Amino acid sequence: MSQRPPSPSLLRPARRARWLVAVLALALWAGAQASMVAADLAAPLLSFAPVVKQVAPSVVTIFTSKTVKHQATQLPPGFDDPSMRRYFGIDPQAGGGGGGGAGQERDLKEQGLGSGVIVSADGIILTNNHVVAEADELKVALSSGNEQYEAKVIGTDPKTDIAVLRISVGHPLPAITLGDSAKAEVGDLVLAIGNPFNIGQTVTMGIISARGRGVGLADYEDFLQTDASINPGNSGGALVDASGKLIGINTAILSPSGGNLGIGFAVPINLARNVMESLVAKGKVVRGFLGLKIQPVTADIAKAFSLPSEDGALVGDVVVDGPSAKAGIKSGDVVTAFNSIHIGDARQLRLLASQTTPGTTVALNVMRDGKPLNVSVTLQELSLAKGEPADHDGSAHAHQAGRARLGVALSDLDVPAREHFAVPGQIQGALITEVVPGSRAENAGLKPGEVIMEVNRKPVASASEAVAAIGESEGTVVLRMWTKEGILFMVVHAPK
Repeated sequence: MSQRPPSPSLLRPARRARWLVAVLALALWAGAQASMVAADLAAPLLSFAPVVKQVAPSVVTIFTSKTVKHQATQLPPGFDDPSMRRYFGIDPQAGGGGGGGAGQERDLKEQGLGSGVIVSADGIILTNNHVVAEADELKVALSSGNEQYEAKVIGTDPKTDIAVLRISVGHPLPAITLGDSAKAEVGDLVLAIGNPFNIGQTVTMGIISARGRGVGLADYEDFLQTDASINPGNSGGALVDASGKLIGINTAILSPSGGNLGIGFAVPINLARNVMESLVAKGKVVRGFLGLKIQPVTADIAKAFSLPSEDGALVGDVVVDGPSAKAGIKSGDVVTAFNSIHIGDARQLRLLASQTTPGTTVALNVMRDGKPLNVSVTLQELSLAKGEPADHDGSAHAHQAGRARLGVALSDLDVPAREHFAVPGQIQGALITEVVPGSRAENAGLKPGEVIMEVNRKPVASASEAVAAIGESEGTVVLRMWTKEGILFMVVHAPK
């Protein structure tokens, strides 16, 4: 006869406890599974549609036109009839061709396209300077329709490639919310919104690939780099974060083909905002001025100056009676911090100074001959009259006073030489009249028309002094040069 299994009440205490734990665990697992299923059914699919709906109305299309001179096409004799003119793509009614205005200039309208971002309800729009530069006519189309509105240029700033426009439509416009680009980090998700190729408003997605990029497109650069697709027509459009706040103005792409390759650049909104506010309030951009000619610290410079790294900005020259000269900054100093902000390169120092209100006193950390210094400098307002280098043209000069072992021919700086190469009167040194092809000097980037002012940190006043100083050098030579780009330090390597 079979036996019944004992009831739970008859089990020993240990076995009964294990049985209860198992039953409880099974119940908890079932409840958890049910909760997960319910959550999956309740949660919407991941989408940025709400963000796009929020910001898209703030992004506009900008149409430009300008008048350009066009040389009338010259047709071969006998081909100047209306049918042949049409074949060659020429207006049959226009002058040119085999007779009646051949080779004459005529005016043509050149069309342009870009994007912009509404930043205030009264119609202020941020875009790129290159979108509106030299335009005779500006029209803005809102995302909500095809109607176009005349736009007025409030101000432009080629140095940052930012322009500010205004339109009036008779009612408040949907202004975008400005973010804080200083808080944007590499890896953050971003959306780019604009009108590429005039196909209509388009949204692309990517991440911030890098910060603080300088690529030589403008004088003051602090670009956000992104892999969100940016194409022609996107310039001036919005780069927004995942919450829909504007963190950049899309500006350029890096592409040999002109199409998107995943490397795009946007002016950070903090920089664009400063420019906009200055243009709106004062009609111009007011920038701080240190009075320094600075250059990057290359690996060669760091080694020659016994610096611990390539960080910082090397002072090539100090503007006479400028803010830094009055504070005691000298050529050869390396600025490593600006108001406790670490300086990674010369571009960063120039940008920080430009964004500082003139009259502000700032603290600079400086390395001089391997020793740290703290210097206070009161910034002035930047203007072309306060030390920005001018561009000059020059050609080879025949005077030669001797040939140094670097591979350069040198001469003294006489009056004709100064006039020929536009060398300022205060510059003293040895003029380079020839650079030997393939020489150490050519490899270092020295050019005819430049002036050697110092050799290994010691001033030279003539060609003979420069030749002697270079001859005494062992190995690598550090030169302080006057160039058309300003006064720079250059390193000429010793022969291998």
